[in-house]
Amino acid sequence: MTKLIHITDPHLVEPGRLLYGLDPQARLSAAVDDINRNHPDAAAVVITGDLAHWGEGVAYEMLRQVLDDLIPPYIPLLGNHDDRAVFRTVFPEAPVDAAGFIQGRLDLEDARLLFLDTNQPGTHAGWYCEQRQAWLRDQLEVAGDRPLYLFMHHPPFEIGLAPMDRIGLMQRDAVSALVRPHRQKVRHVFFGHVHRPIVGSWMGVPFSTIRATNHQVWLDFRTDDLAAVPGSHEPPAYAVVLLRGEDVVIHFHDYLDDSRKFPLGGQTQDEREYAYTFEPAE
Repeated sequence: MTKLIHITDPHLVEPGRLLYGLDPQARLSAAVDDINRNHPDAAAVVITGDLAHWGEGVAYEMLRQVLDDLIPPYIPLLGNHDDRAVFRTVFPEAPVDAAGFIQGRLDLEDARLLFLDTNQPGTHAGWYCEQRQAWLRDQLEVAGDRPLYLFMHHPPFEIGLAPMDRIGLMQRDAVSALVRPHRQKVRHVFFGHVHRPIVGSWMGVPFSTIRATNHQVWLDFRTDDLAAVPGSHEPPAYAVVLLRGEDVVIHFHDYLDDSRKFPLGGQTQDEREYAYTFEPAE
């Protein structure tokens, strides 16, 4: 079995500053601590973009400091809030394709992970130009029958939330046409950007995304104004991905959840009495 961890949208800012009333550095550090404590055996931790909220060098330096504490290896991808040139000065070892985009692959025992760059300067919308498409086309063709897992920031399809769909991937049709002939070997698509827990399928390919480590997008199907995307302080999460043969199992973990934890079994007393008379200890 191969274990992966999916994190998205940490939105780090200048150290000591809050973002929407929250400390993005502290919340990402808490995720790192939780992963090290519970999943040091993960093959990789993939962060699907919006690494820094303003694309500042000091934010990337702080990001590097936090991520370097991870026990498993990590792969950071770019989102619409990121600055590719500044990012590369702090993460020079990040995978880069021949055209300079932050794209690459990682081969594991039973999978090949493909990392896509959907960042386009000057817009929050996703962009996947012909150069990037050519790279992905080559990767899909040379993979043969090897199981593939795609990681990217922007979803390559509409999710039904109008404001987020307006800043989704602009080349949806082109990317769909590119992936369609290979969809039998694309086992899963992981993305970020939308700050929501969402699962489903795209052309028959399963996908998932999760809540961010800092702020979230509230679930509101009525809002269609991009300037009024409803935010929230819903708890942050990361995903634990388990790959075994043809099976993919994904657990969403609210790592800062502080609700009461207790055994569901009655231990040494009658199960029915225990369940009915249960009084949580303070």
